[in-house]
Amino acid sequence: MPVPRTLYEKIWRSHVVEEDVGQKGGDGFALLYMDAHVLDEHTSAQAFDGLRAKGLGVRKPRATLAVVDHCAPTRALARDRASGIADRAARLQIEAMAANAAQFGVPHFGLADVRQGISHVVAPEQGLALPGMTVACGDSHVSTLGALGALPFGIGTSEVEHVLASQTLLARRSKTLRIDIAGTLPAFVSAKDLILALIGRMGTAGATGHAVEFGGPLVRALSMEARLTLANMSVELGAPAALIAPDDTTFAYLKGRPHAPQEAMWDKAVAYWRTLRSDDGAAFDAEATVDASSLAPQVTWGTSPQDVVAVSGHVPDPAEERDATRRKAMIRALDYMGLRSGAAMIGMKIDKVFIGSCTNSRIEDLRAAASVLRGRTVASHVEALVVPGSGLVKQAAEREGLDRVFRAAGFDWREPGCSMCLAMNEDRLNPGERCASTSNRNFEGRQGAGGRTHLLSPAMAAAAAVSGAIADVRDLRSHG
Repeated sequence: MPVPRTLYEKIWRSHVVEEDVGQKGGDGFALLYMDAHVLDEHTSAQAFDGLRAKGLGVRKPRATLAVVDHCAPTRALARDRASGIADRAARLQIEAMAANAAQFGVPHFGLADVRQGISHVVAPEQGLALPGMTVACGDSHVSTLGALGALPFGIGTSEVEHVLASQTLLARRSKTLRIDIAGTLPAFVSAKDLILALIGRMGTAGATGHAVEFGGPLVRALSMEARLTLANMSVELGAPAALIAPDDTTFAYLKGRPHAPQEAMWDKAVAYWRTLRSDDGAAFDAEATVDASSLAPQVTWGTSPQDVVAVSGHVPDPAEERDATRRKAMIRALDYMGLRSGAAMIGMKIDKVFIGSCTNSRIEDLRAAASVLRGRTVASHVEALVVPGSGLVKQAAEREGLDRVFRAAGFDWREPGCSMCLAMNEDRLNPGERCASTSNRNFEGRQGAGGRTHLLSPAMAAAAAVSGAIADVRDLRSHG
């Protein structure tokens, strides 16, 4: 009888070029073949310089895709030409990406390309990441692609160079953690609330060293875009990768995508993809079960994604924390965020609202926010912007009239890019400004030096925009 294997083990084993390499005694390291490689302008320039210095080329240019996202300006006038970008460092990185892609024959979605967008939105959209594939990217939120049943690897610049040159990656095998999610999500509660609650429960180191596999009836009921959100923020659990076994929802999403198999090859691919599940009796290193039936909308209060409470909750008191290291971190977070313990989350005044990022910038995210905003107006003191995850998402939203809903409410409708998720472009917070954000990290200075970030879902961000403060979207929707 064959040994039962997890989904992670199946994909890993099918991509091993050589085992026990790179380290004395092996210690779980293997040279793995990478099926696809996604590049962005932020982590690729030095890698291409390394190739030139060594006289090397790109091993498989057509298995590689270069996008512009981190530094991309999101105001239309700034995108007319790269030379018009005010930030010199951003301009140079964008220009270097275009030049490197042209020299090495790598497909490139530049600012003028309607397919341009955030790498972790574009890769699924293009079908570049498919079930059973390995995918490398110089950005940790490539974990997103595990929602498709692909095995993602977030890598550093030296590893980017190695993958470009050899189409392989030296990687260490992870332990495995199965998280089964039961129940059904209550009204107005989303996948973003679910993953924030998991991070709050397990901590940002809760899955360190473990590839997570999400399963259970609730996960099966999630849309593809909700699954992408769930996998996206699994890296905030400390997980190097997250996986969801592909099913009919996955196949429906991928069918007809530019890089997906076509015609007769499609049926063969689906037949193989259906085998990509953890076998009955497969052993995981750890397992957990969570019931999400009573989950409420979540919002962060501190400077880590694990600093999270239900929107109806209050800022916790560090004095009640037994762990001294954690207590110290809480005190620092409260000081940075300008908050006091016991303060109610509802009613906390905000200055800006950002709807976007690789976590929540897909069409379903924009629909959720727009459903809250119809017939409402952004509070007079709030600056609000919405940034689609790609040009194709933007086109789809405009066909549905979502852009008109956002504009009528007082939102700034932008061009695709990472935008205010991180302070590497022109969209950022000023010191002391408080932002309701659909992004994935709320670290000190993440959205701008001195900026204060509260992570929440698109619907919750829309509720904050019209309320001018953190608000419970259930109250707005129930009276809408």
